[in-house]
Amino acid sequence: MPIVDFPPPYPVQFRGSRVARALLSLMGWKVHFQGFPARQGVAIVYPHTSNWDFPVMMLVKWTTGIQACFWGKDSLFRIPVFGRWLRWLGGLPIDRSAANGVVGSMVDRFDAARAGDDYLWLGLSPEGTRRHTDGWRSGFYSVTVAAQVPLALVRLDYARREVCIDQFIRLSGDMEHDYARMRQAFDQVRGYHAAQAAPIVPMTSSSNKR
Repeated sequence: MPIVDFPPPYPVQFRGSRVARALLSLMGWKVHFQGFPARQGVAIVYPHTSNWDFPVMMLVKWTTGIQACFWGKDSLFRIPVFGRWLRWLGGLPIDRSAANGVVGSMVDRFDAARAGDDYLWLGLSPEGTRRHTDGWRSGFYSVTVAAQVPLALVRLDYARREVCIDQFIRLSGDMEHDYARMRQAFDQVRGYHAAQAAPIVPMTSSSNKR
């Protein structure tokens, strides 16, 4: 049963690339996407277990026409050419030393976007790395709850070779309840290296930095 708090039809639509869709199809992948339920939101992609995830998701981005930004270390954006390329892809430099922190800065961006009815979607990997971790980092959750925006649960499934962007939920702030729903949504989804997928629980170790 799909986990959906925002049922279709979805008002925010995009125009994707037929070339990207053809390339994705040649690779044996399918995409399920009908639009976004709001002009602002957060999307998490799970599981993230391989370097292949990035090119697959870039093709998905171009296939669907989705515009989404993502976090990157601010130092990376100061590298000539590479920094401009990251911005072109949608990268947002984050400064962990900022007075109100990464989460606070992002919530401010969402507040400004909502006030101006501007489009802003943030895409993140809740694991934060393709290596195995003991849970999910807290950044996506904190931003989504504080900004009061929809959360898209993007399933990157190598077993079925499909990417599904069709489950949108509203986080309640009750982590136990919310994580139980997310575990249900991602049940049976398999990454490229299935054993490296993090359990869908909040990370409690000192490595939880965003």
